[in-house]
Amino acid sequence: MNEKPVDIKKYLSDRVLKLEESPTFALEKKVDMLDGQLKAKGDYVVRFGIGQPDFNTPDNIKDAAKTAIDQNKTKYTASTGIKELKQAIVDKLARDNKLDYGLENIFVGNGGKQVLDAIMRAFINPQDVILVPRPYWVSYTQQVVLSEGIPLEVDFNDLLKIEVVHLKSLIKQYESRIKCLILNSPSNPTGAVYNLKELKEIAQICVENNIFIISDEVYEKFIFGNAEHISAAGLGDEVKNITLTVNAVSKTYAMTGWRIGYIAAHQDIISQMTKIQDQSASNPCTPAQWAAVEALNGDQESVEAMRREYEKRRDYIYNRLNGIDGIKCSLPEGAFYVFPDVSSFYKGSVKNSFDFSSELLEKAYVAVVPGAAFGDDRFVRISYATTMDKIKEGMDRIEKFCGSLSR
Repeated sequence: MNEKPVDIKKYLSDRVLKLEESPTFALEKKVDMLDGQLKAKGDYVVRFGIGQPDFNTPDNIKDAAKTAIDQNKTKYTASTGIKELKQAIVDKLARDNKLDYGLENIFVGNGGKQVLDAIMRAFINPQDVILVPRPYWVSYTQQVVLSEGIPLEVDFNDLLKIEVVHLKSLIKQYESRIKCLILNSPSNPTGAVYNLKELKEIAQICVENNIFIISDEVYEKFIFGNAEHISAAGLGDEVKNITLTVNAVSKTYAMTGWRIGYIAAHQDIISQMTKIQDQSASNPCTPAQWAAVEALNGDQESVEAMRREYEKRRDYIYNRLNGIDGIKCSLPEGAFYVFPDVSSFYKGSVKNSFDFSSELLEKAYVAVVPGAAFGDDRFVRISYATTMDKIKEGMDRIEKFCGSLSR
């Protein structure tokens, strides 16, 4: 039987067809294939791509999950999380961020990414505008697109932070169509951290223009030097009322696969997000919720141990990168990324960040993420969430590769 093939794309939604594949996960698939081939020959790919801690989840957290399973705490929970986890989050926000919230202000989801997606669904009508400062985490813009909104990119200054003049001009141009501004500090991909003065200026602009602030603080515990993490919601009641504080246990406790994220916000926002959770995810993984209770309430020494190690790695990789002719790199104040400018090597077969990253992988066996995926083609993102031995090897390979491009 010769049936005419069905054009499946004709039946799919416009919003999903507009959606882009995650460049970080696409890179990982490519790296996995190459790494398998190289290991058979005694070599390997140095992975600077995906932002995942190389540390293991602390034992006390794993033990809490095992205990929950043994106690048969494996059934449905309230859609937005068990009260014990919500209380642990309330206590954490009061202790670490000086933020006063009740259980009714807390929503727990399946990782920070799913929480952010629920926010977008709750806020966005078709053609609503969300302000997304560049460089941005790759999923911000795509989640806006998936909810049929418009991600409007805000320029950055020499410190890789929001260019306030451009922000004001966009607000003047789009006015009432703007619903939210995404603020990510410490930043993925740059490691930039906003200070008190900068936060106050941005928050005041949002208050004056009725723009909600989505404050993504998942890297808050990884701060270096004299930098300080400040939660936007702590700037006063006016700001708190329009701020959605997003966090997760993923990075802080090396729990990326456990998928527990959360938000603290006005009760009216939480109640609407709850309806979304009721009809979609049902609830976060039950044993993972009990593990997160222990993560937030238990001993925190593992967090500080990771922070110290990340700072040591940051210092090394920053100095190595700035020692390579043709590379310019700002010193990150947080997270575990560097975002070097490699555009001086764009010549010949290397015309952009995708070409640079592709050739670096194919010729030097080093995986980085093209800066174009984050909104600026001049850069690449390097994650230093890997061992110092691999960082040293990766920097040697990058230095040799850049030298070959300069010749």
